[in-house]
Amino acid sequence: MALSEFEIKRVEKLASDYTEAHRPPSHIRDKRDLGFRVSGQSLELFEIRPKYLDPSVKVEHPIAKATYVKKSKSWKVYWMRADLKWHRYDPVPEIASLDAFFRLVEDDPHGCFKG
Repeated sequence: MALSEFEIKRVEKLASDYTEAHRPPSHIRDKRDLGFRVSGQSLELFEIRPKYLDPSVKVEHPIAKATYVKKSKSWKVYWMRADLKWHRYDPVPEIASLDAFFRLVEDDPHGCFKG
């Protein structure tokens, strides 16, 4: 079952607050920016950059993903590996809140999210 409209708005608000706080300065946002997407029960964070061979085209590079599990009231944490597939983040496979997810992504103790 997907998130309710109320839960989606709450997730969007938290993600918007996070991205606004961690976006690069406005003068370089056309070269590097931060975005998010809510789809079904998942929140995906991604970096936005110009395409290497055609800078007029913007490309999204996934950073991290959290998927809500209603049964356990927790978020499963994923990271994008070089095979371009989402993999469970084994050091912390589940997390209790989105605030904790954002802290985990920002701290990135194993260098999985931002390299």
